[in-house]
Amino acid sequence: MPRTHHHSYQSTSRTHHYSSLSSLMYKALLLILVGFALVWVVKTYLPSSQQESSVVGSPTISANFINRVLAYYHSPASGKGQALYDDGVKYGIDPAFALAFFLEESNFGTQGVARVTHSLGNIRAVSGYPQVDGYRYYRTWEEGFEDWYKLISQQYVTQWGLSTVDQIIPVYAPGSDNNDEAAYIQTVKSAVSTWRSGQVEV
Repeated sequence: MPRTHHHSYQSTSRTHHYSSLSSLMYKALLLILVGFALVWVVKTYLPSSQQESSVVGSPTISANFINRVLAYYHSPASGKGQALYDDGVKYGIDPAFALAFFLEESNFGTQGVARVTHSLGNIRAVSGYPQVDGYRYYRTWEEGFEDWYKLISQQYVTQWGLSTVDQIIPVYAPGSDNNDEAAYIQTVKSAVSTWRSGQVEV
């Protein structure tokens, strides 16, 4: 009797184990299918212009290409292309857009307060940040790069749900701060498009 009972227990346990495993595999497959469906919906129904202006995504330019752009424009951040690229991968933001913001904000660090602050995006200082003339100060360009990516990824995209250039810039550089929103948007889009085509000069 004990052996029969023991054998029966093993069979039930295995059946339950296989059932649980099958259930997990089914759920995983379902999640994968849902993911593919979402990608298809976005690509099908989201206007192509909006897809192209979304800052979220994998890099569309290489670290070497970023270095070529920075060198061409005599940026003090020349040679930092790998850092700009790696941070983009880390935060899920296409570095082409980071480079375009860098262009618009300070002509790649060659103009304005960015020459001192090492800031990619001339981010306003808040409590707890070192600052120069009201802008966040960083010891290195690498620190400035990462803080910009973190701001866009965590606050604009995740917290506020703003993922396209058209959505981000009116908040990032509003007209109320004497910015030309339309011109800013056009500069970023044009630069990204130019670089994606393989051309360095905007």
